[in-house]
Amino acid sequence: MDARQLEYFLAIVEHGGFNRAAAALHVAQPSLSQAMANLEAELGVALFHRVGRGVVPTDAARELLEPSRRVLRDLAAVRDRAAGLAGLRSGTVEVGTMPSPGIEPLTTLIRRFTEVHPAVTVSTRAAFTPDEVLSLVRGGSCELGLLGSATPVHPSGLDVLHVEDQPFVVVATPGGRIEDDVAIRPEDLAGQKLIASRPGSLMRSLVDGITADGVGTRIVSVVDHRTSILPLVLSGVGVAILPSSWTRLARRCGAVVAPVEHTARLHVTMVSLPGHLTPGARALLKLTRAYARRGDPADRP
Repeated sequence: MDARQLEYFLAIVEHGGFNRAAAALHVAQPSLSQAMANLEAELGVALFHRVGRGVVPTDAARELLEPSRRVLRDLAAVRDRAAGLAGLRSGTVEVGTMPSPGIEPLTTLIRRFTEVHPAVTVSTRAAFTPDEVLSLVRGGSCELGLLGSATPVHPSGLDVLHVEDQPFVVVATPGGRIEDDVAIRPEDLAGQKLIASRPGSLMRSLVDGITADGVGTRIVSVVDHRTSILPLVLSGVGVAILPSSWTRLARRCGAVVAPVEHTARLHVTMVSLPGHLTPGARALLKLTRAYARRGDPADRP
């Protein structure tokens, strides 16, 4: 068994088939198939079931996913550690992030990180719930995870760093009842058309509470991807309740932003696997700790 076989194995799982994995890896499909046949023979278990033109991992393969990712991560750590003896000169840091923390503080963290380590790439993977972020980190797909939750998280087996708490704001087009930087209460949104994410998030629970109590308030659009919310607001479809991480971007796009009084806050947390971080990931985590302790008023939304 070698690292190349494990890389091929994970690529086939990720892309759902041998042909797509071979294309992504820039290798010949027969070479990929032979490598998997050799790996299955060495392990003594089948790794894939063929379904139509694709494949799905067997139960044995699913059990091997996390160990395989960790082996490759540890090998990358060895390479990065060697390069890091003379400073961080290369490498990639994989970060799983939810949408709102992915606006801020991630933008500020990446900007600061690339200023200090310009040769290291920060690669982000999208997740839409705290559990998805935890799964990315636990499974070895990402070294670090940035999530936002209604209450503090305490996941077993992971290191947890509380980064900040984000209040909620209303984002709207100029010229309406909502004025920029003028605080409003949830009940002041009575009669407004609201743009919301799907049920299950803290943002949606706030919207549902307002629509239940507000006379004439209704949800006019529900979106899966929160990156769609701001364009909908700017086009006049309705207003949105978002974490304060969106404030700077919304104002730069011409929207007005008003803080909402007496609402919950989004708890932003970074999680990591103890003892399984490359030098680049450790450097980003160290920078995040400094941000959490001090921050920078100029960087705050």
